Amino acid sequence: MRIDKFLKVSRVIKRRTVAQEACEGGHIEVNGKPAKPAKDVKVGDRVKVTLGSRSTTFEILSVDERQTKQSAESMYRLIEGEEL
Repeated sequence: MRIDKFLKVSRVIKRRTVAQEACEGGHIEVNGKPAKPAKDVKVGDRVKVTLGSRSTTFEILSVDERQTKQSAESMYRLIEGEEL
């Protein structure tokens, strides 16, 4: 699954276009490297999202494209920081 789509489906970022802009602006890292919007992510990848002065790091647990609002948080495990 693409990183921009993962961020939207998991509800880390509310809109896919905002996720794409964050990637293009260098605010998203996957496994310590800057990620472009089309970067494929898989289970076990570590993602760091930096928006403004807030930074969050989490590990991907699931890349299922069909998630309900209630189950979206089960797609990742928070490692560092706080929910965005």
